[in-house]
Amino acid sequence: MADHRTRLLLDVDTGIDDAVALLYLLATPGTSIEAITCTAGNVGAQQVAINNLALLELCGRAGIEVALGSEVPLEIPLVTTEETHGDQGIGYAVLPSPRGHISSRHAVDVWLDAVRCHPGQITGLVTGPLTNLALALRAEPDLPMLLKGLVIMGGAFHHPGNTTPVAEWNTHVDPHAAKEVFAAYEGLPLEKLPVVCALETTERIECTPAHVDAVAQAAGAAPEVLDPDDPDGTRSGSDNAVVACISDALRFYMEFHRLYDQGYIAHLHDLFAAMVATGEAGFEERLATVDVETESPLTFGQTVADVAGMWKRAPNARIITRNDPAAVFDVMVRRLSDLARMHG
Repeated sequence: MADHRTRLLLDVDTGIDDAVALLYLLATPGTSIEAITCTAGNVGAQQVAINNLALLELCGRAGIEVALGSEVPLEIPLVTTEETHGDQGIGYAVLPSPRGHISSRHAVDVWLDAVRCHPGQITGLVTGPLTNLALALRAEPDLPMLLKGLVIMGGAFHHPGNTTPVAEWNTHVDPHAAKEVFAAYEGLPLEKLPVVCALETTERIECTPAHVDAVAQAAGAAPEVLDPDDPDGTRSGSDNAVVACISDALRFYMEFHRLYDQGYIAHLHDLFAAMVATGEAGFEERLATVDVETESPLTFGQTVADVAGMWKRAPNARIITRNDPAAVFDVMVRRLSDLARMHG
């Protein structure tokens, strides 16, 4: 019998928006998370692993393997961003102590064992720096052909950066890894090229307090009001554990965005990438050859896309150029409210 599941390998740096993306994936029928590997980025890799284990515990999915990968970028010191995601990476959310343990396997081994056992069946989804993927490609150059496909959240093309004037966070944390990954895909068949969710489309996914309340009400929970006039650090009063987790995490993220004059919203970059991976988000794309600046102090970490063939190099990426934020939030509310009804 044909297997119609969407089988995913995740590599993440959880992270508030990574957490929302993981909750969405856990709630989506027909989606199989084969394993979750952890890289340093928003917070350190050990904390990333703890966050993933705790989210799995919250949702009754403690059997999914969680493995550590590299705890530092390939060539530069690690920089994390607790001011964006909180000391533990999940804002104000308080998660259950996980019963699960970090796998004894390294992230690279997890990825390579999975794709070698199931060639052409598993899609990779990377929502953090590309360190682990670069290491996996060094160990197995045929990885792109062994994967069914790859979705990457990262980069900024013809759009301001969110870390420097030109660089997006994930790429800036480990630009050398990103450069290696894109180089490895140059000239491969179209269907194998990574689908890239960059800031010009992910920053359109602006979560508001109304979206959080919609999740709560669709779940049958009490209204969940995130009032911009509340004192910073106000906690959810919901008796639904999933709703409280989402609300407390996103409140922190909204406070951060407001601090930087972006409004009381939260950009859910990784949620959109997750929906691209499951096929639940519509989008338009363009072929490009992507490279990453690793030398210039001024533009370090910038992703550059040649869409006109000026470099005379083969394409290595499919960059998403258009999406539908309203449709993304319709799916989010439906999936997360289902999860909250089941596990709240």
